[in-house]
Amino acid sequence: MATTDAQIERVRELVAAIPPGRVSTYGDIAVAAGLSTPRTVGWIMRTDSADLPWHRVLRADGTPAPHLAHKQLARLAAEGCPISGDRADLATARYRFDR
Repeated sequence: MATTDAQIERVRELVAAIPPGRVSTYGDIAVAAGLSTPRTVGWIMRTDSADLPWHRVLRADGTPAPHLAHKQLARLAAEGCPISGDRADLATARYRFDR
C-alpha cells in the first residue's frame, strides 16, 4: 500500500512537535500517525526531513542510526537530552504524543 501525502504530512507534523531535549521513536510516531509500521516513518525521515528536527527520532532502544550516531547524539546532548552511553535515556526523555 502506498504512503499518502496526508500520512507524510502527519509524520512531519508529529516530528516537528517533539520539543528540544525530548525524543520519540519511529514506532511511537507510526502509532500516533496511524501507520502500520515504523519502517514507513523511517522512509519518510530519509526522504523528507531536512527541515525537521530529525535528530529527535530514534530507534525503539533509544539508539540513533549508526551512520548518524555521533552527530545525532551531539545534537541531542546540546539540547539537554539525557544521554547514557550510546543512547538517549528514553525513560526520561521520551515525548508522548496526545492520543
